[in-house]
Amino acid sequence: MSEAFIVDGVRTPIGSFGGSLSEIRPDDMAALVIQRLLARHPTLDASRITDVILGCANQAGEDNRNVARMALLLAGLPVSVPGETVNRLCASGMSAIAHAARGITVGDGDLYIAGGVESMTRAPYVMSKSGKAYARDAQLYDTSIGWRFVNPRLQQRYGVDAMGETAENVATDYSIAREDQDRFACLTQGRAAAARARGRFASEITPVDVPGAKRGETRRFEQDEFIRPDTTLETLGKLKPAFRAGGSVTAGNSSGINDGAVAVLVASDRALTDFSLTPIARSIATVAAGVEPRTMGMGPVPATRAVLARAGLALDQIDVIELNEAFASQSIACLRELGLRDDDPRVNPNGGAIALGHPLGMTGARLILSAARELEATGGRYALATMCVGVGQGMATIIERV
Repeated sequence: MSEAFIVDGVRTPIGSFGGSLSEIRPDDMAALVIQRLLARHPTLDASRITDVILGCANQAGEDNRNVARMALLLAGLPVSVPGETVNRLCASGMSAIAHAARGITVGDGDLYIAGGVESMTRAPYVMSKSGKAYARDAQLYDTSIGWRFVNPRLQQRYGVDAMGETAENVATDYSIAREDQDRFACLTQGRAAAARARGRFASEITPVDVPGAKRGETRRFEQDEFIRPDTTLETLGKLKPAFRAGGSVTAGNSSGINDGAVAVLVASDRALTDFSLTPIARSIATVAAGVEPRTMGMGPVPATRAVLARAGLALDQIDVIELNEAFASQSIACLRELGLRDDDPRVNPNGGAIALGHPLGMTGARLILSAARELEATGGRYALATMCVGVGQGMATIIERV
């Protein structure tokens, strides 16, 4: 079997809700990163791409009906190249890369583009249709995030806690103090601001030209805009609980609602030779796991343990850990369950989703790309990317620098 290698990847800067990417359609965002990725490898024959696989959690608006296929056509790839959109909610982008790596290892193909896209700003409202004529029970939902069209039997068995409520459940069940959550959030904001200031994200980000204030004008969007470099423990401490009266989860110690896209080139050893490609990392293993939906934030714990077992590694052998920060409460609880300190320097060394933002379908692929680039920059050997997933799942991927 062939091995799967991560060759390169590009992403948009991450936009705030209603921010710089709000005027950009998600299919256009995805097309842009595909186009820019291929432009970095002019010797690559696009007709040899086996598949374009993109994660997307919403798929209710302009990202509907297979945004991967739409995006690759918009990017100018040959019509012979197929596209698939996958949905594992927050881990959709990670699943996309896992699908590509799996396709290579079983011999289905040699060259894939994988990644993810999400425009949470442009996510539309959706209205239900009844199975009965002239029904008056239509329901309206905002598709930016959260449950919709809930099955009553699922609600009865497992509950349908909103994401913020699941974070409060974890904080209560695992005794995660508000002060510790704010301290974690402050740390990740500081790391992200420092990374941006020293140009750490330059190798990942491709600029986006967005409409300006006047007709016909454009401006160049080049840096993640969700980061709050002036964050302090004092300012975080003044925020009110966002999801539960008397709770500890606030807007300041939670991830954002964001927009963004990423594309990653995944290749076999044959493709590396055919197109003179230089890989940055090798895919070792990916595992998904299930947990109780009410504490979905704990998903990284069983997923991490399982992927380490599959790879034959111990956590102390991992040099870089990209843990998606859906909420500070669940991040801290996961770290403690895994025997790690809240401020372990290996964890999100350049900041996480509390600072950078969390465009759902994009984030999983961004974590893997960021981990690969960090290994390249530091000379580390192994990296772990892991994240929790709505409805009670976790996913984890291990890569190795080459």
